[in-house]
Amino acid sequence: MELSDEDCNLIVGLARKAITDHIVKGARVEVPEDAPPHLKEKCGVFVTLNRVQGKKRYLRGCIGFPEPVKPLLDAVIDAAISAAVSDPRFEPLKEKELDSVEIEISVLTPPELIKATPQEITKKVEIGRDGLIAERGWNRGLLLPQVPVEEKWDVEEFLMYTCLKAGLEPDCWWDTRTKFYSFRAIVFGEDGPKGRVKRRKLLEVSN
Repeated sequence: MELSDEDCNLIVGLARKAITDHIVKGARVEVPEDAPPHLKEKCGVFVTLNRVQGKKRYLRGCIGFPEPVKPLLDAVIDAAISAAVSDPRFEPLKEKELDSVEIEISVLTPPELIKATPQEITKKVEIGRDGLIAERGWNRGLLLPQVPVEEKWDVEEFLMYTCLKAGLEPDCWWDTRTKFYSFRAIVFGEDGPKGRVKRRKLLEVSN
């Protein structure tokens, strides 16, 4: 999916309104009737909330849909609200925090199974390009492509932490029962709380 700057502004604005209306009014925002048709196509998406304190950012919530199971704008609304109040790692976001939280959106391509042996898989994953999903049995964990860039991980560390996110042992990527899926993302968000919407160029950051 191609997204224009106008699309990105609309999506981020909708996410912020969804969070604000839910917390302040207990109401659910509706998808704008005049929204472009391509933004109503089914697509995976994650909404990440970061608390900004000075020059530092701290994760405040991150929830989404890895698979294209809902129309994009509907998925954005649901993910934004869930990231704000239902991420089990954090207390629900409070109204007084709204002005200190920055919103980031990741629109995902459909995950694709990585067909590779454990010896080959490190050559199939590129930092700054790929997000990863680790899966074995009922265990499943996802890390967005910006995470290894921010954490300055190499590919083996990325695989290891994706295993941990799935609740598996860190070296599970050597186990042939573990499946890995890769995906890419268009990443954009506020440059500071309620700030101008900017795209993130992950490949440039990682080089």
